[in-house]
Amino acid sequence: MLEAQAHHRLKQLLRESGGSNWPHHLTLTRLVARSLRRGDHSLFPVSATADRPWLLGLLLPVLMADYPVLIVASESLQRRLIKRELASLAAVGLQRPLWQGESPPNNPGLWLVSAAELVEIWRRGELGDHQLIFAEAEELEEQLRQAQAIRLLPQHWDQLARAKPQLAHSLLHLHERLSRQLLNRPLGRRPNLAIAAEQEAPLRLLVQGIEGLPEPWQSWQQSVGPDWTSWAITEPKLLQWSLERQPLKPLASLNGLMLQRGAILIGALMPQGQRLQDLGLRKPVVVPLHTPERHEALPLYAPRLQAMPNSPFFSEQLLAQCRRLVLGQLELSVVLVNDDPLRQWLTSALAAEFGQRVDHEQTAPDSNGVVCCGWDWWLEHHEQLPQPGQLIVGLLPIASLEDPLTAARVNGLRQGGRDWFRELLLPEAIERVQRGVAPLRTGKTSRLAVLDGRLRGRGWGQRVLDALEPWEPLERLLPA
Repeated sequence: MLEAQAHHRLKQLLRESGGSNWPHHLTLTRLVARSLRRGDHSLFPVSATADRPWLLGLLLPVLMADYPVLIVASESLQRRLIKRELASLAAVGLQRPLWQGESPPNNPGLWLVSAAELVEIWRRGELGDHQLIFAEAEELEEQLRQAQAIRLLPQHWDQLARAKPQLAHSLLHLHERLSRQLLNRPLGRRPNLAIAAEQEAPLRLLVQGIEGLPEPWQSWQQSVGPDWTSWAITEPKLLQWSLERQPLKPLASLNGLMLQRGAILIGALMPQGQRLQDLGLRKPVVVPLHTPERHEALPLYAPRLQAMPNSPFFSEQLLAQCRRLVLGQLELSVVLVNDDPLRQWLTSALAAEFGQRVDHEQTAPDSNGVVCCGWDWWLEHHEQLPQPGQLIVGLLPIASLEDPLTAARVNGLRQGGRDWFRELLLPEAIERVQRGVAPLRTGKTSRLAVLDGRLRGRGWGQRVLDALEPWEPLERLLPA
């Protein structure tokens, strides 16, 4: 049986390599082998870690099995799998034919694709009998949502007018009207502006029933209904704008991607209630494989009297605290702020104080540099940076309702009478905090500072503190 064979081979490999600090290798290997053999749905929540130590236990039964398997991973994870995990397993005789890209393999083997490639393969009906493995389950929904995004850029209007000359005059009229509506609206702190269904309606009626529409117009015409939402991305300096449309539930919009086939999801996510249904899983086997807490507590500086982000004093207080934290720091400091205008102001203010030590989203800082960045950038690029001496959280990564996509997702929960903050925004923020802090828990001890006043001033802040365990409070900073 595959489970026993994979278990035995992994024990042998671990014995030869001197073992591993991750305690769930054997459990995960048997569970993955069982899922592959049965073709069922399995979900394995793991602790957020920077090095993904569980990849060995995941890949070994895949290489030993005869089933066609498709692994969905980002480009960075694909590079790691090929250069490290798959290469080391091939060195001990464990390998299968490997394919990459959208073209289906000729023979059963291991197929490695991105989320965007998976969507295209599914739409062409070329997925065949492949079982699915999602190695970054915490990012699955966002990756698939981005993969299905439909963007109408300025040049696409000219393209449609040339392809359908009978629509040229009406298109010009509609484009001018939308331009006046969008470019005259005051911008918030984000360039994205929500588009109401009635604003899109004239354009949709114009192209309705027209055959042979060029892409992306054809896809835009077909993406209708309450499960999709639209917004405009404005560029006032260029007097340009584009339309973007994305699904609210990306797996549901793929019409049964996971039906009739096995699927394994592993990642740092919290499978609560509706989450399993949103992930498209049917009666999944859910086995948490969290790593036991390390003995060293993470030093946490979280002042109790820090201002709330909506306070007029917040930005100045944030700057003052950042100065204190950076002053005298001999190692890298990373400052996380998702609010673009606030982050740019903070970067400039810190650069005026500390000079060339301060960078904005750069992967080659000084040894005692200060990198100001957003959460997305940090999660994507932290492996290219040395472990920071301190991570400064200026704002917790709670999605803003100014973002049209977030507002549409929240509105769906509101209409159902559900607690949209504690069911959607807070769990997603906690997941991102855990993933963002994970690089501090390897190697030397680094400190964490949270300067968002909501951590101490809101009741739900305790859930964030619980997710950061183990930690020890830093009540004072030196120099003061």
